[in-house]
Amino acid sequence: MLHHSQPPLPAEDRPEDGAGRPSFLSRYLARIGLARRPAPTQEGLAWLQAAHQAAIPFESFDALTGAGVDIAPEAIEAKLVDRGRGGYCFEQNALFLRVLSELGFDAEGLIGRVRWMLPDDAPATPRTHMTIRVRLDGRPWLVDVGFGATVPPQPLAMDLPGAAQPTRHETYRVTPHGGGHRVEAAVADEWRVLYDLEDAPAPAIDYEVGNWYTSQHPASHFRHQLIAARTTDEARYGLRDNRLTIRRADGGIDQRHLSADAIEAALREIFLLIPEPGWRRVIERAATAEVVA
Repeated sequence: MLHHSQPPLPAEDRPEDGAGRPSFLSRYLARIGLARRPAPTQEGLAWLQAAHQAAIPFESFDALTGAGVDIAPEAIEAKLVDRGRGGYCFEQNALFLRVLSELGFDAEGLIGRVRWMLPDDAPATPRTHMTIRVRLDGRPWLVDVGFGATVPPQPLAMDLPGAAQPTRHETYRVTPHGGGHRVEAAVADEWRVLYDLEDAPAPAIDYEVGNWYTSQHPASHFRHQLIAARTTDEARYGLRDNRLTIRRADGGIDQRHLSADAIEAALREIFLLIPEPGWRRVIERAATAEVVA
């Protein structure tokens, strides 16, 4: 298991952009609480991924409220970096991919089909999950900062077929599947599929279509459920409508149901979000929802 307590190696700083304000990279690093840029190494990658997941929560309020999700780079930058919001995979991983590229990592985006909580014989799902592949010293690593409460908390080796890869939370494995890769997590002593990935880098249009489906299609669960998540070294925090679940790294689990006011408090105190006026309606609806799974 990788550890993230060591600071990254210092690198040349670029403090300002063309408008005289701090550069995108400087503002991003400040957003996730880092004073220096990590080197493009395995240690630097793991350190950056952990800091991102702890600072920028997974959330989908713009899909839930009907505001829509804009995945243009400038829109993601304004929302997740400058406004202190979170986002879901097409925002989170697009932002992280941009950061990795600026830091000198050899990185590319992938796309896949979510299989989480589905039976093995369930029909094919749409391609609605973005991840990242990073190559370090010729080895491919899977990096993901946008899969909610079960997101891999560190890079996963993609060249160890079926090998168990322990992390500070769950154990994962990446196996060949259908010409691509299947990513699984060991939950309650059972391997559960997170998603199936295509091996070829995804063109931008695939993300546009996947994001439209995820944020706009009536069948998307993001249109109907309040979902937020955050992962730190100590615990995973997950909110699904009115049910808050805290899964600690030591194995302890705390679960409770929240009122509308308690949901707002949790969004502030646990998920580091400032509730916006347009959220109250969906928060009140979530407070009365029956969460069955």
